Amino acid sequence: MWNILAQGKRMNKFLLFLLLQLTLFANITVAVSYPYIGAITKSIGAEHVAILVLAEGNWDPHFVVPKPSLITKMRNADALIINGGQLEIGWLPPLINRAGNPKTDPHANTFLDLSHHIEMILKPSSVDRSLGDIHPDGNPHIHLDPNNILLLASSIKEFLISLDGIHKEEYEKNYAQFSLMWKEKIGMWKTKMADKNGLKVIQFHDNLAYFNKAYGLQSIATIEPLPGIPPSSKHTLELIELIKKENPSYILHDVYHNTKTAEFIAQKSGIKIITMPHDIGATESATDLVSLFDSLIGALQ
Repeated sequence: MWNILAQGKRMNKFLLFLLLQLTLFANITVAVSYPYIGAITKSIGAEHVAILVLAEGNWDPHFVVPKPSLITKMRNADALIINGGQLEIGWLPPLINRAGNPKTDPHANTFLDLSHHIEMILKPSSVDRSLGDIHPDGNPHIHLDPNNILLLASSIKEFLISLDGIHKEEYEKNYAQFSLMWKEKIGMWKTKMADKNGLKVIQFHDNLAYFNKAYGLQSIATIEPLPGIPPSSKHTLELIELIKKENPSYILHDVYHNTKTAEFIAQKSGIKIITMPHDIGATESATDLVSLFDSLIGALQ
């Protein structure tokens, strides 16, 4: 009888130990809207966080097709982190609705909007459809200033701790290591870009606003006459005249818009087109967060 009780106690201790181990090493499954968010989250969460990235890095971040595979990812998520600033406004709400996962609801404590933790720039004084597809909260491409990455990482660290306090010390440690590495990179990039302050550029879409601000580049015009509006012949010819007058150095072009108009402008004006990745995976060289900025800065050297 006593042997049976002793065995039962040992079994209970074993089960308690096993449950503790499962708790300690359980993953949080976090859905993220874009690859750069996934990279930051994984750097901090490490083995305790599984990442489900919704958009590919070479896609237009404004438009993502809500495929069944993305709905499945949303249903399997324990939390959702988005860029915000209404960058996902055209595609994420239908995914949230169709997935029906309360953990990805914008009002849940398992939902993080990163734009709420950044001082956004270029906020319009008024919002009108005649002004194109503008974002009322400001320019949403917040991650392309490398200084903002540290703010985003800090917000993600606090978010993970709120979800999984058991691993708080590890999240704090991982953030500290990431922060130290990133600050060293910021210093290197600042040195490389020191002579670019005041450089004039043209963009297709103003997705590099934060990058330009960080390094003092002057974007004097966009190939889009208004955000989301295709270039007209009149606007294109005006751009060619502006280029001849202002002598900007480059057209900085994203990977997801057609380069036909930019190529025509380059042919007529002699200006060089440079492809600038906007996220991890946008180009072959932008394979992680560091190489994303290495690619952006290297393209201008």
